[in-house]
Amino acid sequence: QVQLVESGGGLVQAGDSLRLSCTASGGTFSSYAMGWFRQAPGKERELVAAISWSGYSTYYPDPVKGRFTISRDNAKNTVYLQMNSLKPEDTAVYYCAAGEGWGATPESADFGSWGQGTQVTVSS
Repeated sequence: QVQLVESGGGLVQAGDSLRLSCTASGGTFSSYAMGWFRQAPGKERELVAAISWSGYSTYYPDPVKGRFTISRDNAKNTVYLQMNSLKPEDTAVYYCAAGEGWGATPESADFGSWGQGTQVTVSS
């Protein structure tokens, strides 16, 4: 099973940018679809971005579309989440996840391996 470690979280101001990284080990990274999720206090975990194993397919829900970009470097076993124009409501713990792929739209159940998370706090 693949192990995932996130990094890059921190405290930023509204309007700033931040890039998260997730490095994988123990599996064939290039065969996994990857996703970024977040969970704010008192709220359910939600998907913010997903990318296919090849990188050709990506998915973003409406709240982050146009602001967040997911990418991957299979040679470095790393997936990235570039977050621009951050808002206070983006504050959450961000998790990286690996899975076999998704159907119509990616869901939490499509991903079987999870990282420990990295905190992102956006101040107003």
